[in-house]
Amino acid sequence: MAESPGAPPARTGTSEQQLRRRRRAWSYLALTGLAAFFLFPLVFMFISSLKPDGQLLSDIGSWRAFLPVGDISLDNYSAVFGRVPVGRFLLNSLLVTAAVVVLGLVVNSMAGFALSRLRWRGRGLVTGIVVATLIVPFETIAVPLVYWVAHLPIVFFQDGVPVWDIGWLDSYQVQIIPFVANAFSIFLFRQYFSTIPVSIDEAARIDGAGWFTIYRRIAVPLSGPAFATVAVLTFLPAWNQYLWPAMVVQDEKLRPVMVGMQYFFQDNPAWGEVMAYTSMITLPVLVVFLAFQRAFVSSVAASGVKG
Repeated sequence: MAESPGAPPARTGTSEQQLRRRRRAWSYLALTGLAAFFLFPLVFMFISSLKPDGQLLSDIGSWRAFLPVGDISLDNYSAVFGRVPVGRFLLNSLLVTAAVVVLGLVVNSMAGFALSRLRWRGRGLVTGIVVATLIVPFETIAVPLVYWVAHLPIVFFQDGVPVWDIGWLDSYQVQIIPFVANAFSIFLFRQYFSTIPVSIDEAARIDGAGWFTIYRRIAVPLSGPAFATVAVLTFLPAWNQYLWPAMVVQDEKLRPVMVGMQYFFQDNPAWGEVMAYTSMITLPVLVVFLAFQRAFVSSVAASGVKG
């Protein structure tokens, strides 16, 4: 059939594909530039950790700061192990962070499930209180919290005999217990659990399943992205914790990696060693985020559907 006079020419499929490809290319180019912008500090940190202090300072202000040129070696890393007990600090941070993440996933997911799926009087008020605590900065409650933990009972074993004492200072539990329950994690779990159809609960209840069975066998398996997201968001502050350990831990054998940073600024700072130390303690964070990034994005997108 011939086209009518004055009708606009139809866009061919080839031109539409070219337009989509052009838009995709520009999107990839913009995302690549944004990724490079955020990677600059990490690249600078790692490259600087391989340089002596004199070269590190002279290269600042030029592109040589981002290039492995000049006197490159691993001397700064060996010097770090000679200045601070890095292995002990890393072990302490791994133990504390792993305990906070695992316990936090269990406690916060149960709380989020109760606020999302169960029907009980005062649920809305409790949810509001949980959300309201998000506006309270930790620094405002740090000092009262130190007083509380200093007067809590503790039991430890001495020569195989349990001994009771008062005070949680200089211990692992003082770095773990106060950070297990987290308002944002509870809210995120609540939002994600709300996306699961209620009909699944009703069918399970008809089959005789209790609420804990529904939580363990239905809600948890369907909420993998939420658990991955909470694990990442819990891991980061637990690993980067500085203020609280500096206040409650004086024993060097119990200190985490962030408190170890102060060892490098007591006398004349050796910036190459500082960069080497920060590179070592940043590596676990990058590994965790890269391992869970897909689930992280999926959970954030899903939790925003209902709200």
